[in-house]
Amino acid sequence: MELIQKAYDALLIGSMLVLAVLIIFSMLRSVRGPGIADRIIAVNMIGTMIIMIIAVLSVYLGENYLTDICLIYALISFLGVVVLCKVYTGVYLQKKHMKADLNAIEDNLTGQGAEEEKK
Repeated sequence: MELIQKAYDALLIGSMLVLAVLIIFSMLRSVRGPGIADRIIAVNMIGTMIIMIIAVLSVYLGENYLTDICLIYALISFLGVVVLCKVYTGVYLQKKHMKADLNAIEDNLTGQGAEEEKK
């Protein structure tokens, strides 16, 4: 029984180490990424892998409060990515000289149609 517990602990530690290495690769992608969208996806991947590390650590240590922390971190990570996407969308629309409010969808579409007719 002790041998099975040691193998189980080694599996949990090994999975945390693999996730840590993957987080390092994702950090490199978030810094070097060719586009903003790639960087946002890399930040989302980092958050997801940290959530997985906290969950595995909860099982390894046998502490139930870590799953609560894991859920709270998941909510914060999701909201962070949503904010980053909203900021990126605003910057993208500003570069394209489009309005970025909710009532401007029709104006943007008619403006694109007018530009295509000029060409």
